[in-house]
Amino acid sequence: MKKTFSLIILICVLVFSQNSKAQQNNDTYKRNLKLGFGLNTGLPFNEPYRFNLGADTRLQYNISETYSICFTTGYNNLFVKNDAPNFGYIPVKVGYKTFIFSNEFYVMGEIGGAFSTTKAYQENSMLFCPSIGYATKYVDISVRYEFLKDFPVIKDNVMDDGLGQIMLRLAYGFSL
Repeated sequence: MKKTFSLIILICVLVFSQNSKAQQNNDTYKRNLKLGFGLNTGLPFNEPYRFNLGADTRLQYNISETYSICFTTGYNNLFVKNDAPNFGYIPVKVGYKTFIFSNEFYVMGEIGGAFSTTKAYQENSMLFCPSIGYATKYVDISVRYEFLKDFPVIKDNVMDDGLGQIMLRLAYGFSL
């Protein structure tokens, strides 16, 4: 009887110590920063723009294994049809990224401002960007819809505001 009772106590101690160790590992997730450098290309939906080309830098703070907060900035150049001057802007965005499935696919939403660098147009704009992507330890590929609320476009031969475009981002990132 003593041997059986001792064996039960030993098994309970082993089971509970393994359980507490597993919980302790989950609570000590190492939050870290990642830095990424990306190239962007896009297709604007509105006239007079032909395509968009740019680069960005993204700082990502991993809150947990599946949630991150991001800060992105860079430079984009909208190429204009005909011989009109191109339209450049600096996006400054904050975002929230959620990894889904096997922590490689993600959805992200960003909001911020776009600051014009073109002398002919000195206005700034709000910027909204939902995106989906795939990220490994070093590579990040994403597709996003970008809406620049106050940038000039031509609709029905009349100047208006609200540029929409689809963008592709290819980036290299690493942990800091």
